[in-house]
Amino acid sequence: MSGTSSTSDASRTGTADSVRAVLDESDELETRLADPAVHTDQDLVRTLNKRYAQLGPTVAAARAWQHATDDLEAARELAADDEGFAAEVPGLEVARDEAAEHLRHLLVPRDPDDDRDVILEVKAGEGGDESALFAGDLLRMYLRYAEQRGWRTALEDATESDLGGYKDVRVSIRAKGTPGPDEGPWARLKYEGGVHRVQRVPVTESQGRIHTSAAGVLVMPEAEEVEVAIDPNDLRIDVYRSSGPGGQSVNTTDSAVRITHLPTGLVVSCQNEKSQLQNKEAAMRVLRARLHQMAKDAADAEASAARRSQVRTVDRSERIRTYNFPENRLSDHRTGYKAYNLDAVLDGDLDPVVQSALDADEQAKLAALADAAG
Repeated sequence: MSGTSSTSDASRTGTADSVRAVLDESDELETRLADPAVHTDQDLVRTLNKRYAQLGPTVAAARAWQHATDDLEAARELAADDEGFAAEVPGLEVARDEAAEHLRHLLVPRDPDDDRDVILEVKAGEGGDESALFAGDLLRMYLRYAEQRGWRTALEDATESDLGGYKDVRVSIRAKGTPGPDEGPWARLKYEGGVHRVQRVPVTESQGRIHTSAAGVLVMPEAEEVEVAIDPNDLRIDVYRSSGPGGQSVNTTDSAVRITHLPTGLVVSCQNEKSQLQNKEAAMRVLRARLHQMAKDAADAEASAARRSQVRTVDRSERIRTYNFPENRLSDHRTGYKAYNLDAVLDGDLDPVVQSALDADEQAKLAALADAAG
């Protein structure tokens, strides 16, 4: 019993410390936002308001837990003299435990990028034309999913294949308004990065044999211009004419833009906008996102504890999912999720798949917190 009690005491102490830190931060933000001098800097005000709103649900849950704990302690103190209070204790214990569990989930460390918009890329891999067709299927899946969630999408750049799929394609996905916890594009799409494998009979297969091919997905959170400093002297910018399937020219002016970031060797091209200026702005947004992601990956690689608590989102080469058409089956290899409604998933019904990754990530983080408390 002593070991269990010690672990429970450590867990409660850890929760109390975390609650105190959240309430202290919330109080500090309230004080700063009430200071007229702060409102001379609107960027700072937006940052403080955003953080204050993020803490709101946790603050409410923390206060509910404190009230439930106080009520239980008071009932226990009075139970010896009043049977009515003694009868209330079991119900108050349940209420305290439920409030503690809700609070514990909200105290799980959140990805600070969760409410960001994203840039999503799909690239054909093994399988030639069949892989390009599958890349097109994945793109449609994400576009339909974004539509269902009320997000805005824009095609940023695309290289089509001869049979109608995509050799590579890039889209931006943006939320409308301020998304809630776990509701932003990055929060829900960050687990999509990796290799997606498909098993089906290709349209080019005359014998009806099932082939396996793959496409890669890369998801990056969008970064603000002020967050990623880019020296113009570090850029090489080339312009050229936009082209369609098979390399045919679709524009008579040099409106397409290719930007090379010399220090890192990153190359970003954009040709889907009508003007050179628009294509340059779009390419710069992608470059900022890639540089932001590089910094994020480097930080994740250094934080071994954080890396263990993730559903392996950093390794883009990892095979994460298989889409088996003959069996109408989808399998996620990281979470063990399996469903036999592949047609519905490819039509945008992606939430259950995404939720399995969210749940697995949260459970890993909760286990890490319990280990730290122990």
